[in-house]
Amino acid sequence: MRGARSLHSLVAICAISMALATAPAGAQEVTFTRDVAPILYENCVECHRTGSFAPMSLLNYETARRYASRIKFRVQTRQMPPWHVDRTVGIQDYANDPSLTDSEIATIVQWVDDGALMGDASDMPPPPDLPQGGAWVLEERVGRPPDMIVRSSPYDVIANGQDQWWGPSIEFDALDEPRWIQSYEFKPAYPMGMRVIHHGHASLRFADQTVAIAHYGVGKRYETFPEGVGMLVPAGEAQVVWNLHYFPVGERVENDVVEVGLWFYPEGEDPEIQTRGEVLMRVDRTNGMPRGGDILIPPFGKQVLQGVHVLRQPTLISSFRPHMHMRGKEMSMEAIYPDGRREMLGKVSDYRHIWQLSYQYAEDARPLLPAGTTLLFTSVFDNSAENPLNPDPTQWVVFGRRGVDEMSHMWVGMTNLEQEVYERMVAERQEREHRIAARDDGG
Repeated sequence: MRGARSLHSLVAICAISMALATAPAGAQEVTFTRDVAPILYENCVECHRTGSFAPMSLLNYETARRYASRIKFRVQTRQMPPWHVDRTVGIQDYANDPSLTDSEIATIVQWVDDGALMGDASDMPPPPDLPQGGAWVLEERVGRPPDMIVRSSPYDVIANGQDQWWGPSIEFDALDEPRWIQSYEFKPAYPMGMRVIHHGHASLRFADQTVAIAHYGVGKRYETFPEGVGMLVPAGEAQVVWNLHYFPVGERVENDVVEVGLWFYPEGEDPEIQTRGEVLMRVDRTNGMPRGGDILIPPFGKQVLQGVHVLRQPTLISSFRPHMHMRGKEMSMEAIYPDGRREMLGKVSDYRHIWQLSYQYAEDARPLLPAGTTLLFTSVFDNSAENPLNPDPTQWVVFGRRGVDEMSHMWVGMTNLEQEVYERMVAERQEREHRIAARDDGG
């Protein structure tokens, strides 16, 4: 019997040893220097660093340790990094999705649960190469400074109070010949301008047309159009018309100036396709009423609004960006094709007014829609006490520019296509899909 027990003990010891040897990395001791810092450096510190609008820097262990519980909660509930697309419906392939993987979230959660250990200092990764405060983010990516910079006139933001707007018109340095915008960047002043600018727009107003050259919201600062696609800026005299929405943050900001940088295609190089950029798609109606006259949310209540837009030309959609205010909860964009088929293109189910994210589809996921397609937009407002951003559920809420009032529209990156271009793009996409399917099948 003693020999049998010894044999069983030996077998048990071997089994335990094998289990430990094959245990996943997540079951081992997790440290900041080896496991967590690389995740934060890759995904978080572009915003969470000194001088940015984020509330703390996560570049060092001491600060991360201090906020460990908050970090765990925010990543576990997927509030950080901010990404509010509903993961259960619609297109899920985005070029700018910053979401952490399940494995990365599990690593951070285990680090906090195990006591937020620092680890060996020699395991610390090198500091990330981040743009200097106030630098053009696109300068490094494009490889050169902006070809043109336009600036707003200064504005003094009070320390405390309601939302504020600034809409100056500035003379534009007229172009001698038309140029095509390849990229733009909307750059609030560093560091305080980044904290007080909530969103804004810059447009060029000519005698016979207006060209919206840049849009900004917290979380959406720049845009680069696909190869062969551009936005045309005509030659001639114009004005830069600014629409800037400021929100006081408890500290006075004097002489705030916003800049917009434009990167053009090389002279003489004309892209094949002209884009409209972000287009405002309303999800409220006028019909003889004041704008947003159908927004009427009762105390402790909810409201659903829908807006319908029919596409007269074939259209490529590159992005969508919902815009509501503090009671906004959900917004979606659905395509109803001419044959009656319906497809959910995208839905934000956890909208947060403090973010103005642009959800940019990956190249082959961009909806290619035939002429006659109907875009159906749906907004959901929550004026209940369960809405964590609701300032006062006892109030009736109507349309207005302030954050405590409501709006209902979506900015959609839209490019109208000629029929032959649309058919060619559909054929090219189908060919790529067939190649990928054949490769996956081993063909």
